[in-house]
Amino acid sequence: MASNSGRGKGENANEPFKRAVGATMRAISGEAELEVVFSSDRSSLAGQKARLAELPRKPSAHDLAVTRGQGDAMALRLACHDAKVHRQYAPEGQEARAVYEAVEQARCESIGARRMSGVADNLSAMLDERYVRAGYADVTERSEAPLEDAVALIVREKLTGKAPPVSSLPVVDIWRSWIEDRGATALENLQSRIDNQKDFATGVRSLLAALELAEDIGDENEDQDDDQQPEGGEDQSSESSSGESEEMEGEDSAEAQESEVPGSEEQTGESEAGDTYADDFQDQEGDAEAEDAGEAQRPDQPLSNQPQSDYKVFTARFDETVLAEDLCEAAELDRLRAFLDKQLVNLQGAVSRLANRLQRRLMAQQNRSWDFDLEEGILDPARLPRLVIDPMQPLAFKQEKDTNFRDTIVTLLLDNSGSMRGRPITVAAACADILARTLERCGVKVEILGFTTRAWKGGQSREAWLGAGKPATPGRLNDLRHIIYKAADAPWRRSRRNLGLMMREGLLKENIDGEALEWAHTRLLGRPEQRRILMVISDGAPVDDSTLSVNPGNYLERHLRHVIEAIETRSPVELIAIGIGHDVTRYYRRAVTIVDAEELAGAMTEQLAELFEEMPAHGGRHGGRGSHRRRA
Repeated sequence: MASNSGRGKGENANEPFKRAVGATMRAISGEAELEVVFSSDRSSLAGQKARLAELPRKPSAHDLAVTRGQGDAMALRLACHDAKVHRQYAPEGQEARAVYEAVEQARCESIGARRMSGVADNLSAMLDERYVRAGYADVTERSEAPLEDAVALIVREKLTGKAPPVSSLPVVDIWRSWIEDRGATALENLQSRIDNQKDFATGVRSLLAALELAEDIGDENEDQDDDQQPEGGEDQSSESSSGESEEMEGEDSAEAQESEVPGSEEQTGESEAGDTYADDFQDQEGDAEAEDAGEAQRPDQPLSNQPQSDYKVFTARFDETVLAEDLCEAAELDRLRAFLDKQLVNLQGAVSRLANRLQRRLMAQQNRSWDFDLEEGILDPARLPRLVIDPMQPLAFKQEKDTNFRDTIVTLLLDNSGSMRGRPITVAAACADILARTLERCGVKVEILGFTTRAWKGGQSREAWLGAGKPATPGRLNDLRHIIYKAADAPWRRSRRNLGLMMREGLLKENIDGEALEWAHTRLLGRPEQRRILMVISDGAPVDDSTLSVNPGNYLERHLRHVIEAIETRSPVELIAIGIGHDVTRYYRRAVTIVDAEELAGAMTEQLAELFEEMPAHGGRHGGRGSHRRRA
């Protein structure tokens, strides 16, 4: 399939393979109208549109197998999954929901793997790639090993008889005894139910109860009669995708397009191959309570824009603010930086051109002005003739004035959550790197910060909460990790390699935006510069499983709105935001939304250029809303 046979004149060598993948997906799914596209964004499935990761120019056999596996997984989801049944049996709690979603995807893929050996091989390649990218081979603690992945892998093993990928074995080994000791009977019962989604979902709920997640299960929705459900093993076929289910998918597809990128923040962080790709399929189901619905699944409420002050932190004992170089050995940082540079060969030229354009626009504003007749400074040659005429005249000096433009600092606050994994974080690191160098040449100080969490599912903070007897509404329940990639006073050449840390597997986890924004803002307030600019780059709303499982569903989002409102109305800091595939204009007064990560360089340079061309804001209010969107 990778050969040039059947390729039209001037056609890319990968096009025949792409067409074959699309045809195979339509055949497996039974959806003749399925649209299959390849892009640099991560893989996702929304309604009747499937997006696969773009292939390298010269793909290896492994690359081709991974792409086939991605396509097969999506096609099997369409063929074997009924969104209506899925919603009916979905648990309420977020941890239970994450397991439920992952196991349902494992069921869909296991059906194809049992019936078609080629599909089984493709899925194995895709899974292995996914867990390699997630860094699961280095996992040593349960806090680093998502429970939903471990359960899904064990369920897949029971359904297909095939061992989990080698790259995932540490995660499985950490949890296996705990899962099998409690859920052995429920796991065995799932094997006979694989072809009936309704029966299988009931079995999964029994498994969740056995795994001590019963309090998160909730009641089944009783508003759907059994006679409305498809019968037998075909209840999740393409027939069930029409009728009632089709109506829901049509309504949800618009939301899914917007939530494709941020939707996975509460999972293990997806790359193009996907670290936990069950989220890619959840978007089309329109479940308003889905824990991964950071943007699309949390509609604005009438009072959600009002400032809130009920946010609290259960414990800050395990939080850390750390220098990038302290998280990684120097040799490893050098290797990661080299890897980043290699990934940016094609992007660097375009970003550099934009940065140079920004520099020209900034330098044009730095009209020189001088103070004359000073007692010290630079000797003024224009006054030398006076000395010839009258040697008793004192020497005259001049001094260049510092412009307001130079008295500026810019902080770039980068979302380091799991859903940024892959192309988005690579592009963000490159843009931050080149813009820092550009602004430094123009005399503007730049600080580069990142925010994530130390662990999945709460880490030591959650353990402390459990040890305290699970007090109600504990507030934020995870260990923060705030990273300083480049301090404002550090020269770019000394901080350059630090940005390679973003390429490190296992770094990107969950995101608590409100506290990160407060942290960056506080650092700016301590700076001596007269003008202070904070630019936030994110691809989703704040999502943290542990916190949201024991607090109201909009808890983190409400706090983020409160922090933004305080900065925009009462702070001298000028705040702007760029959302990658995520509508940040609903949060920030000054914001831009881009669809593709490749647009990030242009958006950053344009926003900064517009800011520098304006007069500095006063009184903490920065003009009108001025928000807009960029579309591909």
